[in-house]
Amino acid sequence: MSQIQRKAVALVSGGLDSMLAVRVIQEQGIHVEGINFYTGFCVEGHTHAIRKKDQGKDKRNNALWVAEQLGIKLHIIDIVEEYKDVLLNPRHGYGANMNPCLDCKIFMVHKALEWADKNGFDFIITGEVVGQRPMSQRKDTMPVVARESGAMDRLLRPLCAKNLPATLPEREGWVDREKLHDFSGRSRKPQMALAAQFGFSDYATPAGGCCFLTDEAYSRKLVDLWQARGKREYEMDDIMLLKVGRHIRPAPHYKLIVGREEGENNFLEGYRKIYIHLRPISHTGPLVLLDGEASEEDIVLAARITARYSKGHTAEQVTVQVTGLDGVSRELVVAPLSPDELKPEWHL
Repeated sequence: MSQIQRKAVALVSGGLDSMLAVRVIQEQGIHVEGINFYTGFCVEGHTHAIRKKDQGKDKRNNALWVAEQLGIKLHIIDIVEEYKDVLLNPRHGYGANMNPCLDCKIFMVHKALEWADKNGFDFIITGEVVGQRPMSQRKDTMPVVARESGAMDRLLRPLCAKNLPATLPEREGWVDREKLHDFSGRSRKPQMALAAQFGFSDYATPAGGCCFLTDEAYSRKLVDLWQARGKREYEMDDIMLLKVGRHIRPAPHYKLIVGREEGENNFLEGYRKIYIHLRPISHTGPLVLLDGEASEEDIVLAARITARYSKGHTAEQVTVQVTGLDGVSRELVVAPLSPDELKPEWHL
């Protein structure tokens, strides 16, 4: 084995696989640091922190927590703007929803390679397992990631390395290939057994999704947003608002974002000044944002929908306060929309 202290940078998502991959390499005397790329579409922390029903769920940033457990430095890098091209123009297309998984992995490994070269690191490790993901972790796509990212044989996957050709770190003797693993397929039992072996009992739920783009409902709302605006683009506020509330589109030119509980209402409060918004004042109810251009007839319908989701949904009339973009408020007394009038196709 070489006497030079070799250094590896690991893509750390916060899941079990990347946690194990790092520990496997640490066990071989390699100095490892983690890198976590923030795209804006990460699941953890957002809805769990906002919704009361999720209060029992962990609020921690799993990537930071994993780094702490492993005793490694974690570099969190904001790639929100750069990532837009990956999402909007994926060379390899989308998965089941709006997830450009293969292009995403190529992009992140490429960014990790740039970071490694800039900071004097020798190779890159990931927690990928052959056959675990249908798009980016197949035996035929793994070489594509290595090649198109530019990492080539400097990309090592410790959990499934024995199923793949030897990489530079293995050939050079920086790591012992015999101490790497041959995991494959979707079963998580080998990972969980290895976690127990390493003494890891607390980790993110195995196979838990970490990206909203893999979620069918979220993807549908994103596509709807693009169709309504007539252009495929988004800003950070758009990403955040798609994660919160009921999204109801009564007409192509506007939609409503309806807070489902106190936590979501509080979150939506931060957007009151940039959207027309409605709230019932005669009864307890949601804060509702109106996204788009609305006529007076549309405003009345929006008020009736707001009343429908208030405590006054069975009342004959509900008073709804409507505040325009100029900050001027007025009151509308409306009959709550009945369940039959609230069309299923309006729900995104």
